[in-house]
Amino acid sequence: MMRLLRALIIAFGLLLSWQLVVWLTEAPRFILPGPLLVLETLCNQFPLLMRHAGVTLAEILLGLLLGTLLGLASALSLATWGGLRRWLLPVLVVSQAIPVFALAPVLMLWLGYGMASKVAMATLIIYFPVTAACFDGLRQTPSGYLQLARTLGAGRRAQLLQVRLPAALPAFGSGLRVAASVAPIGAVVGEWVGSSTGLGYLMLNANARMQVDLMFAALLVLAVMALALYFSVNLIARRLTPWLDESTSSATRGYTP
Repeated sequence: MMRLLRALIIAFGLLLSWQLVVWLTEAPRFILPGPLLVLETLCNQFPLLMRHAGVTLAEILLGLLLGTLLGLASALSLATWGGLRRWLLPVLVVSQAIPVFALAPVLMLWLGYGMASKVAMATLIIYFPVTAACFDGLRQTPSGYLQLARTLGAGRRAQLLQVRLPAALPAFGSGLRVAASVAPIGAVVGEWVGSSTGLGYLMLNANARMQVDLMFAALLVLAVMALALYFSVNLIARRLTPWLDESTSSATRGYTP
């Protein structure tokens, strides 16, 4: 209950600050519309916004799913085969020297202006954080866990799936949180480069027509969608690692200022 109240207070404070900036600067509505005008546009254009938001949300979710699966598979492969790690890990590091956004026109050329290029863009921007976080978690498994597993006769596959992977879940959860934060960026940038649907396309179209209130309404919908996605992924990550919440609560109860 306190978290919800805190979130409402923060949201109210941001809206109030926004309105104060509009009043103090006396900015024209085609430069900086007030929050009331944006909310009015949001209500009036709600069906249009939801239609484009559905396309963007589908691109984000597909990119998040594919990027997470590819990242998890790559991390497991790197942790399992040392020979593959020596060849693939440098390639992954070098690939980050190329800005992902610079690949958007190439993806449009290869995959067209439909959903596939936007999903590929979101997948690429998600892939490396998930791979790096999960691989670090697998590599930093406490040696005592592995020694105990060997003593009990566990093979390499059993150690990976039953010891190293559970121990890497906190790091994997951190990678998922980062992925949820950057996934909307990949989809929207792809829509900016070339698209006929989606919130990114709607924002560009509204900007070209000087419909700044509609652009802000689309941005507000995108922000709410990104926050909902992040908190959903955060909830999933916490469910995957319930012992972290228990240890945090125990430490808090044991602390005496």
